[in-house]
Amino acid sequence: MKPYRNLRIKEWALEDRPREKLISNGKNSLSNAELLAILLGSGNHYESALDVSKKILSLVDNNLHDLCRLSVDQLKKIKGIGPVKAVTIIAAFELGNRRKEAERPECIRITSSNEAFRLMLPVIGDLVHEEFWILLMNRSNRCVKKQKISQGGISGTVIDIRLILKYAVELLASSMIICHNHPSGNLQPSEADNKITKKIMESAKIMDIQLLDHLIIADNTYFSYADNGLM
Repeated sequence: MKPYRNLRIKEWALEDRPREKLISNGKNSLSNAELLAILLGSGNHYESALDVSKKILSLVDNNLHDLCRLSVDQLKKIKGIGPVKAVTIIAAFELGNRRKEAERPECIRITSSNEAFRLMLPVIGDLVHEEFWILLMNRSNRCVKKQKISQGGISGTVIDIRLILKYAVELLASSMIICHNHPSGNLQPSEADNKITKKIMESAKIMDIQLLDHLIIADNTYFSYADNGLM
């Protein structure tokens, strides 16, 4: 009998096929490669969808965080992945991110840097460019709005302090947390990060708005200015 890698998935035993396995045993019984194979639907002339899935995962050392950062063009370089399959993979990850975000609606109470991090991770954690956001809070430390301020390139973005204060004043915010991501994966704040933090803190103080923290998010973790005594 031929080994499975030379057979199409529909030629496998029913209990070994990813779709049938999910139906009979539940989604938690499937490996990452099997779940990805379901999204792909088919492989190429020489490999099954599962073989292609394993190849994709091996390219990112089986790190789903890195996989979701791949672009359509990067995925298309893999034999057996065309534009439709590439878009399907990216759409699946984006749905997952939006689900995480939906589980943490605005108006939640933020009492720690970790809670702010978990709120913003689905928003900017996987981006390959830099974005700057603010979380605006009322007197009960409930987030009344999260707002993107700017979007830049790989190494930086322009920040307009007047725009930050405009949103804060319009919503009568009592405090705020500023957040941005480092696509490079480096968590350490730059000199520019330190300068903008100080400027925003001083400007907000004039409007009687407290800057509680500045989070830098990278590689599924974060750096907190407040936790490190820099506020």
